[in-house]
Formats: sequence, C-alpha cells, structure tokens
Amino acid sequence: QVQLVESGGGLVQAGGSLRLSCAASGRTFTNDVMGWFRQAPGKEREFVAAIRWSSGSTYYVLYADSVKGRFTISRDNAKNAVYLQMNSLKPEDTAVYYCAARPLDVITTTPSQYNYWGQGTQVTVSS
Repeated sequence: QVQLVESGGGLVQAGGSLRLSCAASGRTFTNDVMGWFRQAPGKEREFVAAIRWSSGSTYYVLYADSVKGRFTISRDNAKNAVYLQMNSLKPEDTAVYYCAARPLDVITTTPSQYNYWGQGTQVTVSS
C-alpha cells in the first residue's frame, strides 16, 4: 500500500523557518516527481515546489513564484523521502501542506496530475 506521510508542520512567527518531511512507502519513488502543494482555508490547492531526480546527483526542481528564494525542496532517494525547507516565512504561507508523488518524469504544477497524496501537515505563520 502506497503511503505518503508528512511531518514537521507547526506554529512559527513571521520570518521564522520550518522543515517539512515526507516519508514515502509502499514502493520505490526514485523515478517519480515528488511535489509539495498547499491549501489555505477557502482557497484551491496550489503548487509550491517539485523535484525530479535525473541521474547521479542531478535533480530538476521547480518553484512557485511566491516561494522562490525562500523555500528549498530536496529529496533522499535512499530514504524514499522528500523535504521542504521553508525560510523567511510569511503569514500568507499559512496553509495545510501536502506531499504528492507523480510516477512520471515530467514536472507539473497541476494537482490532478499527481497520483499519490499525504494527509497534510498544518503550517501556521503568525504576524
């Protein structure tokens, strides 16, 4: 059974940092695109970042404009895990953050094109 489990969310003041983790199990995700999305109350789920492994230590990454320069996505294929380092957090970053996997090698920002999802972890940034 495929599972994605997020952790690391919490309450932080504006300007602070959090590191989200996503542990994947049930199969190998090495060749999948792994992504992070978020959903604030009353809003649609939106793309945050995604990463694809190419070969060796080469990865391709894509970020939403709203987080570029503040967030960093990374992955550890040996651990079947993906991470999201979030720095300089703003109140508008408050949302439930979801990990997702897409078993194809093309990065996409569309939620419906990801096959597997975690349950989400709450991130709240106070002003």
